[in-house]
Amino acid sequence: MNLQIRDPRAHRLARQLADRRRVSLTEAVIDALEAQLKVEQSRIPLEERVKDIAGRLRAKGKFSGRDMSKDEIDEMWGHS
Repeated sequence: MNLQIRDPRAHRLARQLADRRRVSLTEAVIDALEAQLKVEQSRIPLEERVKDIAGRLRAKGKFSGRDMSKDEIDEMWGHS
């Protein structure tokens, strides 16, 4: 198998990483791809994060009060 990096920017970045780590270009590319895959796999999907936040907000919003009648609400707002 052969992976060719033809994009000058990609080649420059791979070379910089390889030089900093004192490894081959191949090893630098493998390391970078493995690291990025690890990050991607550890991410919690947005839908799950939103559900978690919504659940915590719902829990905070619960109270032990009572339902108010329309008359009480109108009175509270000065619409009696």
